[in-house]
Amino acid sequence: MKKLFSISKEAFKFDAKMPLHQAIPLGLQHVLAMFVGNLTPLLIITSTCGLNVDEFAGLRLSLLQNAMLIAGIVTLIQLFSIGPIGGKVPIIMGTSSGFIGVFKSVAATMGGGVIAYAAIMGASLIGGVFEGILGFFLKPLRRFFPSVVTGTVVLSIGLSLISVGISSFGGGQDAHDFGSIENLLLAFFVLLVILGFKHFGKGFLSSSSILIGIVCGYIAAIIMAQVLPTTAFYFDSEKQLYFEYTKGWVLDWQKVLDAPWFAIPKVMPVKPVFDLRAIIPVLIMFIVTAVETVGDISGVTEGGFGREATDKELSGGVICDGIGSTLAAAFGVLPNTSFSQNVGLVAMTKVVNRIALSTGAIFLVLCGLCPKLGALVSIMPQSVLGGAAVMMFSSIIVSGIQLITKTPLTPRNLSIVSVSLGVGYGMGANLNILSKTPAIVQLIFGGSGIVPAALVAILLNIILPKDKPVKENNPINANNSATENITVNENNTVN
Repeated sequence: MKKLFSISKEAFKFDAKMPLHQAIPLGLQHVLAMFVGNLTPLLIITSTCGLNVDEFAGLRLSLLQNAMLIAGIVTLIQLFSIGPIGGKVPIIMGTSSGFIGVFKSVAATMGGGVIAYAAIMGASLIGGVFEGILGFFLKPLRRFFPSVVTGTVVLSIGLSLISVGISSFGGGQDAHDFGSIENLLLAFFVLLVILGFKHFGKGFLSSSSILIGIVCGYIAAIIMAQVLPTTAFYFDSEKQLYFEYTKGWVLDWQKVLDAPWFAIPKVMPVKPVFDLRAIIPVLIMFIVTAVETVGDISGVTEGGFGREATDKELSGGVICDGIGSTLAAAFGVLPNTSFSQNVGLVAMTKVVNRIALSTGAIFLVLCGLCPKLGALVSIMPQSVLGGAAVMMFSSIIVSGIQLITKTPLTPRNLSIVSVSLGVGYGMGANLNILSKTPAIVQLIFGGSGIVPAALVAILLNIILPKDKPVKENNPINANNSATENITVNENNTVN
């Protein structure tokens, strides 16, 4: 029994082989952490384009199927690499939510419909190639991304995801029963189960705490449905009527029953259209997502390996982002980029073995081929996901802090971090402050706060004078251990 629940040391080594009976559940918890987030952007953009009506039901189902398939394939490329494509880092890839704002704008400009979605696909095809080319030139640009800059970006990513995690914790912001006692108790239950197995369990049970917590959440939701009311009423102020709804924590098993066992993915379900009105803003966003990917890879190497990312890892990771997004567009799917949610999972569990992560990627591929599997994961209550997400996203923040503190916190570094978070992240997280600026500025800098924080950090790192290193063998303090850590900046002030 002890051997059954022990975890091999290979789980904490990237290239090592490990037994499948341990690798599969460790990989599956990555899928459960990102599954809903992988499909949500596609649901939002197809609805924005007006493809959520019965006429396009078949097309929408095909796109959702392809989203799972592509996420699995691109993750495998990122883990194992094909030539220069892929960073060989423990990163899970998935449909990016960072493009939602730009794609909504493109849909409005193009008038919606299939044409608008086709223009989004055309722009994504070109943008993916553009980011891939950008990845080849990342090495000479590395000097603009010291640990204080990448740490600030990672910290911004974590801060932006906390609100997403809390939203899920309450059952989903759009749910009629958002913040209900049932949702909160279910989320707290999942969080407590995770904490219990993480810190009181050993070996395999500790490393699989996220998976165990989510499975327990499913079981709790099933029991709740047997003893609590599953429906309620809400009042529509416009129609002045009460409507009945099913509570958000209820598992919709009908979706699983209705889903087919097998379906062949369709290549180019939407023929791409190339329009400059879509291409230009999307190209800009691909530059932005390259910066975010640098932060994700930096976060996962710091959290999982305890070191900074190498030039080869960053370059290969960004190239994979780009080529993966082009491949996604060929299957009618939105750009595929590194998933920040899973960076937090790696930082929390320290499991970086690519065999384990690849089992999760293979499960995604199977979900793309077997929609019934995908439906089983898709019915997960938001509050169950939220119980796990809050802890994972907080781990990203800790990884960012660890990166920032790799170098001494001199006045220069403190200014970079504080101003980037205060001005950059603050402005980006509060879109109203940018409401009078051009639409393109709002699209790029509004929303999550990651982009403006990254831009401010990069600019300050270039502009602010570098700290002068302390001269060694200084006779004045050679015998004074208390002065060994003194630093002097270019203004000759002692810190």
